[in-house]
Amino acid sequence: MLAAPAARDAVRDAAILASRGPETTARDRSGGRRGRVSPMTAARHARSLVAPVGRPVRQAAIGRRTRDWPDRSRLFVLGDELGWALDDEAAYVTAVAREAGYAVGPPAWARFTRRQVVFHTSHFAALDPRWTGSSHRLGMAYFHGRPGTPGFPEFDGAYESLARDPDRFDRIQVTHREIELLVVAAGVDPTRVHRIPIGIELDRFPLVDSGRRDAARAELGLDPDAFVVGSFQKDGVGMGDGDEPKVIKGPDVLVEALALVHGELERLVVLLTGPARGYVRAALERRGVPHVHRLLPDRDGLTAAYHALDAHLVASRQEGGPKSVLESMATGVPLVTTRAGQAPDLVVEGVNGNLVDVDDPVGLAAGLLQLERDPALAARFRRAGRVTAEENSHASLAPRWRALLEGFAERPGG
Repeated sequence: MLAAPAARDAVRDAAILASRGPETTARDRSGGRRGRVSPMTAARHARSLVAPVGRPVRQAAIGRRTRDWPDRSRLFVLGDELGWALDDEAAYVTAVAREAGYAVGPPAWARFTRRQVVFHTSHFAALDPRWTGSSHRLGMAYFHGRPGTPGFPEFDGAYESLARDPDRFDRIQVTHREIELLVVAAGVDPTRVHRIPIGIELDRFPLVDSGRRDAARAELGLDPDAFVVGSFQKDGVGMGDGDEPKVIKGPDVLVEALALVHGELERLVVLLTGPARGYVRAALERRGVPHVHRLLPDRDGLTAAYHALDAHLVASRQEGGPKSVLESMATGVPLVTTRAGQAPDLVVEGVNGNLVDVDDPVGLAAGLLQLERDPALAARFRRAGRVTAEENSHASLAPRWRALLEGFAERPGG
C-alpha cells in the first residue's frame, strides 16, 4: 500500500498530470523536441511518476516468481506503450512467437528478471544502458535514423552506441536495405541481421471498389468528382498541433508538390489525417490548395480514408516504413512516394507505383498528374500493388520472423 508521504505525493502528482491531458508537454521521440502530447502519453508519464515508489516491492515479487526460470526460457517483446506503430509491431511479433511455441513473458516484467531474452521494437530504447548492461540476451528493430542528420543528434548517439559494442545484440531486424548496410557497417555480424519489412494485416485493408469509394467520400465530406490525394504521415513535431515541421518526413516537399499539382488541376483536394499536421495545414492554406483534415475515430476510419483516395503521396526524406506504402497498395490506391525507407525495396517504378528521388517535389507532382491523366496506369498500379501487399502481409512475413527467433530464445521442452 502507498502510505508514505512521498507515495501520496507521487499519486497526487500523477493524477494532476493525467488530468492535464493534451496540454502536457513531453519530448517527441522522433524529433527530439517538445510538443503537446496525447492523454495516453500523459497517462503513461503519470504512471512513471508512481512506479518508482512501488518498484522495490514489485521487483522482489517478480524476482521470487521468476527465480526458477531456466536461462533464455522467456521471450519479452517490448513496444513503446504509445499505441502507435511500434506497439503494433510488438503485438505482431508476440503473436508469431506464441504460435511458434515460445513462452512470452509480460513486457512489464522484463526489467525485473535475469538472463532471459528481450526484443525491443525501438532501437533507441534497446540501446539504453539499463538494457545493454543487463544480463538478458538482446534483440532489436533498427528502423531508421541515419547518423549525421541535422537536428537529430539522437541518431548519432544510437549509432555510436551500437558501433561500440556490435556483438551485444544477437538479433537485429531492419526494414530496408539502407539500414541493413548501416548496421553491418557498425560492425554487426551480417548473419545476425534480418531484413523484414513492416508488414500489413490484409483483413484490415480490403480492396476499394466503387461502392466503398462513394461511401467513404460521403462519410468524409469529399466531393465525389474531386481528384483526392491522401497524406497520412505524422509530419509535425509532438502529438498536438504539429506547427513545427518534422523535416525528415518532408512536409515542405509535400506542400510544394501539392501546390504544383493544384496549379495544373483545379479539382484537386488533399485529405490529411492524424495528429500533428499543423504545419502542412497552414502551408496548404497559404498556397490556396483545397484540403480537409480528419481526426479518425479508430482504425476502421483509416481504411475508409484510403478508400476515398485517387492517389496516396509520401514525401519523406527518411523512414523506417512507412506503413502507408503497403496500406495504400492493399486498398488498391495508386502510390507516389520518395525513395525513402522500405519504399525502394517494395515499389517497382511504373509497375506498382511511382518512385521519385528524395527532395523532388516536381517529380512527385508529375507522378500524381500522370495518374490523374492515365486511368489505365492507375488501374495497373491497383492490381500490382495489391499483389505486393499480399506478398508482405503479416501471414507472408511470419516465416521470416520465425527464422529470426530460431536460436534466439529457447522453446519449452526444446
